[in-house]
Amino acid sequence: MSQQRMQGQPMIILGEDSQRMKDKDAQSHNISAARAVAESVRSTLGPKGMDKMLVDSLGDVTVTNDGVTILTEMDIDNPTAEMIVEVAEAQEDEAGDGTTTAVAIAGELLKNAEDLLEQDIHPTSIIRGFNMASRKAKEEIGEVATSVDPDDEEILKKVAETSMTGKGAELNKDVLVDLVVEAVQAVTVEADDGGHVPDLQYLKLQTQTGRAVSESDLLTGGIIDKDPVHSDMPSTVEDAKVLLLDTPIEVEETETDAQLNLDSPDQLQDFIEQEEQRLQEMVETIKDAGANVVFCQKGIDDMAQHYLAKEGILAVRRVKKSDIEFVSEVLESRIVSDIDSVTEDDIAEGKVSRDEDDDLFYVEGSGHGATLLLRGSTDHVVDELERGINDALDVVASTVADGRVLAGGGATEVELAGRVRDYADSVEGREQLAVEAFADSLELVPRVLAENAGLDSIDTLVDLRAAHEDGDEHAGLDVHEGEVVDTFEAGVVEPAHAKEQAVSSASEAANLVMKIDDIIAAGDLSTEGDEDEGGPGGPGGGMGGMGGGMGGMM
Repeated sequence: MSQQRMQGQPMIILGEDSQRMKDKDAQSHNISAARAVAESVRSTLGPKGMDKMLVDSLGDVTVTNDGVTILTEMDIDNPTAEMIVEVAEAQEDEAGDGTTTAVAIAGELLKNAEDLLEQDIHPTSIIRGFNMASRKAKEEIGEVATSVDPDDEEILKKVAETSMTGKGAELNKDVLVDLVVEAVQAVTVEADDGGHVPDLQYLKLQTQTGRAVSESDLLTGGIIDKDPVHSDMPSTVEDAKVLLLDTPIEVEETETDAQLNLDSPDQLQDFIEQEEQRLQEMVETIKDAGANVVFCQKGIDDMAQHYLAKEGILAVRRVKKSDIEFVSEVLESRIVSDIDSVTEDDIAEGKVSRDEDDDLFYVEGSGHGATLLLRGSTDHVVDELERGINDALDVVASTVADGRVLAGGGATEVELAGRVRDYADSVEGREQLAVEAFADSLELVPRVLAENAGLDSIDTLVDLRAAHEDGDEHAGLDVHEGEVVDTFEAGVVEPAHAKEQAVSSASEAANLVMKIDDIIAAGDLSTEGDEDEGGPGGPGGGMGGMGGGMGGMM
């Protein structure tokens, strides 16, 4: 209970169950929670990173080393920790990859900030120094970045391969890298200013189990994973006239329950015939509009199926909304909601073919769109493959749009750290220490890459610094050989935009956490986790209250 004295009497401000944490205690609490999240994903960084197994409350299992997936799937119940999760989500939205890097740097910034706080340096000075260092780092990224032609397939393939390395897609990267680059190029358009804009909303990822990953394919157009509603219908229509419906081909039911009293069997027969006549009229309307293929998002009555098959019209029902919408882009047609209003203008021309082995319909049209069909042996394999391919698509698209790349393997971080450290000499006041701490934090990336590869992180960092001091801006770590090499020449290439976003997101999140000096909680604010339920290694795994341990993930 928080109290304040007024005229000699205590004044109650907070409720009895409320708790408050101020100044250094609040800062220490927040930094500990944020660092716990960051450290949970550090071991997944790089080609030699490990995977995490996440089991949700329903028993569903996810095995991945994708940073944003790990953090969003974890049962986090701490507001400060949630801020770090937002770093990963922002990185994923803006750059598509580099989530683990962004979160790890944010955690290291807070660790170094805590050391400065213990030296009685005010948080405001640290925040100012971090902002200065962040701006300088982003400027230097522009200096060390290499411009590339958006049509340079060799560089784009290296970018895709670097993104896939260490993920589920790595084992078949020879096939998948080509597919990723082709897919991005298939949906890239030229902007008014002459630039290139990859529009990934016109690229659809479809997954299928039971086949080898090497059998994945890129298809022009869309895919519908459904069967014809009637066995007598054609399965392939070369000159397809397609109608897209989001309304059922059925007789409408009344909104209220009704009871029908019949005096004779003839009246029942008349009632059935009226329903059949209505269904026949619907099919006639579709036929008169010129359609010979119907993709329906809702149901199709059995009698309507018979009439459609009789007219030689291919019909598919219960098509997913997302598939209908994507096919409408491929065919450049609208989705009809009222069958009675169907006209020739609603019919789109294209080609519909059937793959009997995979039970898929391929739909091609004059519109803009492609489908990347990913195959794998099991659901877990396909899920992890899809996450890896999504990241690769995003980084290749980012490279095409931005036109700049950087050397990977920790090369860029070491180079930036050296330049930021040199910049610190020109900074006056206590902010200089914060700028130096920022530079130290950037070097976390090569240290963690070395640790995850079973190498000595200190020796590795010393060798990298020496190489960069000799003028080798592209000197990075080859985690397979444990040596310092020119990673750009070795094909370890990353998009500059992703690195800029990682630096920006990490510094902003660290500053946000440090700026908090007072926590007022309506309930429990204990920093002691329950060892049986929420503590480290406990089966519950969640971050209990505002400070419980992250069980099972730490």
